[in-house]
Order: sequence, then structure tokens, then C-alpha cells
Amino acid sequence: MISDTLQIKKLDDYRWEIPVGTRPGMRVPGLIFADERLMRDIQQDKSLEQVANVATLPGIVKAAMAMPDIHWGYGFPVGGVAATDPERGGVVSPGGVGYDINCGVRLVRTKLKEEEVRPILKILIGQLFQHVPCGVGAGGDITFSEKEEKKILLEGAGWIVRQGYGTESDLEHTESRGCLEGADPEAVSERAYERGAGQVGTLGSGNHFMEVQVVDQVFDRQAADLFGLQEGSVTVMIHSGSRGLGYQVCDDYLETARRASQKYGIDLPDRQLACAPVHSPEGKAYLGAMRAAANYAWANRQLLMHRARIVFEQVFRSSWSALGMSLIYDVAHNVAKMEKYTVDGKERMLCVHRKGATRAFPAGHPELPPMVRPYGQPVIIPGDMGRNSYLLIGGAKSMEESFGSTCHGAGRVMSRTAAVKNARGRSIRRELEDRGIIAMARGRTGLDEEQPAAYKDVNEVVRVVDEAGLARRVCRMRPMGVIKG
Repeated sequence: MISDTLQIKKLDDYRWEIPVGTRPGMRVPGLIFADERLMRDIQQDKSLEQVANVATLPGIVKAAMAMPDIHWGYGFPVGGVAATDPERGGVVSPGGVGYDINCGVRLVRTKLKEEEVRPILKILIGQLFQHVPCGVGAGGDITFSEKEEKKILLEGAGWIVRQGYGTESDLEHTESRGCLEGADPEAVSERAYERGAGQVGTLGSGNHFMEVQVVDQVFDRQAADLFGLQEGSVTVMIHSGSRGLGYQVCDDYLETARRASQKYGIDLPDRQLACAPVHSPEGKAYLGAMRAAANYAWANRQLLMHRARIVFEQVFRSSWSALGMSLIYDVAHNVAKMEKYTVDGKERMLCVHRKGATRAFPAGHPELPPMVRPYGQPVIIPGDMGRNSYLLIGGAKSMEESFGSTCHGAGRVMSRTAAVKNARGRSIRRELEDRGIIAMARGRTGLDEEQPAAYKDVNEVVRVVDEAGLARRVCRMRPMGVIKG
């Protein structure tokens, strides 16, 4: 449980506040989006203490925020959002982005229906498992030279598309067109390059996956029609990030940030919040490396989608375009981006940290591509292997309340160690198959660690952000088959 001294004030059915003064040094309040049931889950770890700690960061604006999928993380809680103002001493914190930089999700539609896929589901999942590299350290058969890898870090998904692994439409349906400007490949260490070598187009392990799903409920018919979805439509969801390269970038710059915190006299309640002023040499170097890793992650997911398209072509004996395998959208989770917001009546350029949180720009936002601008940004929320995932669109209140952000998934309620212990004497694979879900994993404990019981119910999490106005439900998908590391 959280400390008894941590004050929490209920504002309404979906918002809770940690008032300034609850912890020494808080510059802004903490703001948590959750209902009473989810708040009871949240209070089982120390993530709310982390929210209060984040509220002490120099230059933080408005509030340290947490989404309903919040859980304990490194420095920042997973599910945390914080914006700092560089012109007022605002800092950037590697712990506010996380180790897996630009871990994110893309959702691909198809023209296939469940009744067409179900009879050959085991074959399809088996072929995906065979042809999509997954697991700790796994590399792929499509490799790039060091010079080409630097191109990837600079140009992201666009460079992959120009090599023939996708289309211009894919970039139009990717957040930031799959590339953050200001990436600096020279700010990435040799060790990071070594760890990322050969890993573009690979899933990795942990909670990363490729899942074949079916739409089982539509909430917004007009928006669903825009995305070419209806009940019974088969989709593919891909969840992966920047692999070993991004992990090493974070590790490298945590040490840089620790030294910078001391250099600039930044007093922190938790050394894991190590940070540097955005405008400092250390801050600029981290942002350059972080953007490069983010571009690597977008390239990774682009190539993963290419692999999935090839498998579908082989299994269904038709081109991926004839199968309607178009990208609906790709969203980033762990990233810090410079974005404009109106604060106290004045427009400011802020450094927005989203760690385990998804951008959720509302209808009309100028950064959205023309085809979705009238509706809002697609928001993709994966659940767990046994329940549901969601497609939403950015809500009307997201800009004023959460810096254009919403949740990113279900959120863990059980550590991986506890999940493995919980699975002893059971077969998670068989339990899923009994529910009509084919699951395959490389690692011995992969399915155990990611069992449905290890997560909050994504249906409850998504309902909160919908009711709070941060994002609006479009449709719900349920899993048919999944591959993991």
C-alpha cells in the first residue's frame, strides 16, 4: 500500500488530486485519472508516490499526471505524463521516457472476416511465429550496414519505406510520419549501435507481441467506417519498440543526467528522476539520442508490418493490398516531444514526457493528417492476451486536461516474477486455446509473465478515459492468436 501520509483528494468520478505540499518540493499537484475500483488497484504499489516526486521537477507545468493504467516504473510511473517549460528552467528526464524508447503500437486492418481466418488460424499464427523474429536478442534476416543504420536513426520509417518495405500511405498513418526531427545519430554510443545491430524488424520479448484480432463491438459507427472496420473485421496489432539500442541510450543518458542534476544544483527526491535542463548541452544530447532511438523504433515496426504482410500473402495466396492490409495508425508510448500548449492564457512550447502514455490529439488538431483530422487522432490501446484491445480517437478534453494524452494499455497489477509463480502447475497456452486463442512464445516463461491475470481489465481502463473525455471509443477487438518473445 502507499504511504499513509500521502494525501489524495477525489475531484470527481474520474479524477483524483495529490495536493501541492503533500511531499516537500512539489511545484504542482498530482492528477490521476481513475475510478474508485482502479484507484484501489493503483494504491497497491508506490506509483502515486512517484507522481508526487515527478511534481518536484524544475519547470513542470500544470500537474504531474497519471493515467488509469499507471503502475510502478523507473523514476516516473508507467502511465505518467509531465510537461516542462524549457524557458522556465524546464528539464528533460530519461526516466520520464523510459528504457524502451518509442515502445509503441500499430494497428493494421484487413478485408478478411473471422470466418475466413478461423479455419486456418493455427497455420497463420504458426507462419507468423516462424517468419517474425522474436525473443531476447533475436535478430532478423534483413540486415543493414552501420552507415544504413545511421540513416534509420536519422530518417526513421521513411528510410525503410524508401527501401521498398512499405508505402507513402504507411507514413501518412504514422505519428510524426515515423520520424522525429532533431535526431542525432552521433549522440548514440557505440555500445547502443552494437546492441541494436540486426534488430530492426524484430519483436523482442516481454510484453511485445504481434496479434491477430477480430472486431467484436463498434461504439462509433461513423469513425469505424472511416477506418474500414466493422464487427467481424480481422485486424493485426504490432507492439514493439527500439530494442537493445533504445535500452542502451536510456542507460547511457541516465548517468549523464545524474551528473547534470548535480552540476545544475537540481535537488531530487529520487535519484531515478535524474534530469537536465532542456536547453543544456546534456539535455540537447539526450534529446538528440532519444529522437534517434524513436526513429529506430518506427523503422522497426514498419519492417515488422512488412513481415506480417508477406506471411498473410503466403497463407491467403493473395497480395497484401488485395487483402486490404492498410495501416490504420501507429502511436508512440515512451517519448518526449516538443509541443505547443496554451498555459495561463499564453502559448508555450513544452517538453511533454509520455511514459506508458499515448498521444490523443482531438479533432481539428493541425498536426493530424487530413484524413483523420475531422475525427481526431487514432489511439490504439492493447489489452492482454485473453481479453480485449481498443481503437479510440482523441477526445475533446485531452488538450486542456492531459497535454493531449491518454492511457497506453491495461497496466500491470502483477510483477513478472509473481505472474510466473502464479502460473505454476498451469498451462497458460492451453488455457488460452480453450478460449479460442492460439498463443506461441519463444521464451519458457513468456506466456506465464504475460497471462491475463497479470493485468488490469483494459475494458475498465478504457471506460475511464472515455468518460473523462480524454479519448473516445471507436471499436473493441478480441484476440484470436498471438506471438511473443
